[in-house]
Amino acid sequence: MSYRKRTALTLAAVVAGPVALMAAPAAHAEVVDVDYQCQTPIGPKGAVSPIDIKAVRSGAGYRLTMSFQKGVSSSPVELGKGAMNPSALIRLGGADGGTVRVSGPANGEAIPANTPIKINDLSGSYTPRKTGKVTFTAGVLTIKALGTTTTCTPKNNPKPSLELDVTAAGGGSGGGSQTAPGTGSSGTGSSGPGSSGPGELPRTGPLDSALALGTLGGTVLLTGAAGVLWLTRRGARPAS
Repeated sequence: MSYRKRTALTLAAVVAGPVALMAAPAAHAEVVDVDYQCQTPIGPKGAVSPIDIKAVRSGAGYRLTMSFQKGVSSSPVELGKGAMNPSALIRLGGADGGTVRVSGPANGEAIPANTPIKINDLSGSYTPRKTGKVTFTAGVLTIKALGTTTTCTPKNNPKPSLELDVTAAGGGSGGGSQTAPGTGSSGTGSSGPGSSGPGELPRTGPLDSALALGTLGGTVLLTGAAGVLWLTRRGARPAS
């Protein structure tokens, strides 16, 4: 193989390395059907709703959003505007444990009697305590309306709606709602360098570090290859 071909292959490998690292996924999400069985003031009710959980980097942690694609439970009487207030727990698994409480606004429109109650998006803050892959699974849903409380529990042992590579936070405090077994609540940290903006895919420490190292290695190899090529051409120049 000629020197030029070997040099071209080396440069191609150097460039492909960082590209492969950038393509490595930091998160995996899917919509999961959750069979909610609800204990209401007038007896048990139930419904299956597809649940979607998303995470957006926010300071030292993440902003979680839990979405319900179908209504759950129902009321024997009309619920006027602002009469219903929902909240839920997201169960953590994998490298981390405990739950994250998410909540949302009251109903913006009246809900007719005996119709499925549509839950608005619920959101909350999660600050990683451990480094590794963490799963997020729909937990207990609580609906408060007209002075009553309805508790809906997943009965079908749903799969996680989200799996995320996270890095343990170095500190920070705030008005969060994350709870681990045997501990109190902890909130998100303040915004800092390297955090993703709204709508961006979550970025994790290990992936960012690997990408930085891959880019640095590519720069060193490119510089070395260029030096060898220059020396070889200079050595091959016929003497005058």
